[in-house]
Amino acid sequence: MKKIVLAFSISITLSAATLPELFEALKHHSQTKVDEIDVKKAAVYKDLADAKLYPSINLFAKYDSYTTPTGMVPVPPDDLFDMIKDPSVGQPFSSNILREGASFQMPLFVKAIYTSADQAEAMQESAEAKKRINLLKNEALIVGANANFLYLVALEESLDAKEKSLFETQKILRVKVDNGRASASSLYKIEDGLNQINITKNSIELQKEKLLSSIESITSIRLTEPIEMQEVQGVDAEYGLASLEPLEKKIKASRLAITAQKDRLYPTISAYGSYVFSQGDAYNNDKSVNEHYGNIGVVLNLPLLNMGQYSQITKSKIELQTDEMQLQKERDSLNAKVTMLENSLPLLKNTIELSQRSVDNKNKLLKIAKVNYKSGRLSTEEYLRYEDDVVSAKAKYFQAKAQRWQTLMELAVIYGNNIEEMVK
Repeated sequence: MKKIVLAFSISITLSAATLPELFEALKHHSQTKVDEIDVKKAAVYKDLADAKLYPSINLFAKYDSYTTPTGMVPVPPDDLFDMIKDPSVGQPFSSNILREGASFQMPLFVKAIYTSADQAEAMQESAEAKKRINLLKNEALIVGANANFLYLVALEESLDAKEKSLFETQKILRVKVDNGRASASSLYKIEDGLNQINITKNSIELQKEKLLSSIESITSIRLTEPIEMQEVQGVDAEYGLASLEPLEKKIKASRLAITAQKDRLYPTISAYGSYVFSQGDAYNNDKSVNEHYGNIGVVLNLPLLNMGQYSQITKSKIELQTDEMQLQKERDSLNAKVTMLENSLPLLKNTIELSQRSVDNKNKLLKIAKVNYKSGRLSTEEYLRYEDDVVSAKAKYFQAKAQRWQTLMELAVIYGNNIEEMVK
């Protein structure tokens, strides 16, 4: 059994994973299971509140030993006088009594129970909403991390192209240096350019490790290559700031908590009853006797003074005010963030289009620069700047695409959109 558990704890390395596979793994990961447990705990509190509406029934058996004979059941005076007249009748008094029976209690009207049940239900709804939003946040994290992974891989490919270009230039330049047609310093500049490429690649690898770790931490899957993504549908703001739903449900529960505390000051009506079968030896003639005894009743309880309850009401009001202030703070923050994100989307789209044109232009300029450099009309420093410009333009292009994905995912979480339906 231990081996099986260990096998599931080891992460899986997939080179050709899909987003649905990552999303499915997320749903079965401990990150999501924790939220599921919170939902179950909230459901238990709801069950506990509802359970108070049901009768409480108990069976019991007990043995009592007294220093003086004690009545097994209450005996009316007239019946007792008849027993005294006839010594052969065993009187229901004994020093040792075995009692067996059942008892019950049942609320008939306890207003606080109904309010507490509603409060527990609101807390369960809050836990379910929190689970859903946390799942969306983790799905957004997967998409955002994968978008950055795509960006870094594309940046590496552009660096590979630059490295290949510099190697070719280095070969031609080395021949020129050997023939005395170029200075050795030009070779040093090319070598430094190659070193800078490797340094940048190392930095990219470090960034990739962080991204892969963030995905692995919530899916137990380690990617070896990024997943190509396609936007299926845009962000839908129909339901407003849906990410605030957990806190809104919690505030609903806090309001009900105040009502429940106040309801405890209301009168309560309860029913109770019991049945007892008693056995013992009669004290007057040691004959074995047994008696049946039962009762049923209703009790009205009127709270007159309970200072502790008033303090509980005050405490619940303060907790509600805290939650309401937190909700307003979150709403103000999200409204500002939504404005920023929505205004960013057209800017990012424009940046992507402009960056694509810039990459095309930089590639054309680089081709011209290579010709001019080979013919000696361009210095090594100027040529290297054209190489750098191409990489820089590509970096801006892919970075803008990654930022657009991250912006979409942030809005999707805020609006509570189904990310699995937005991207594939």
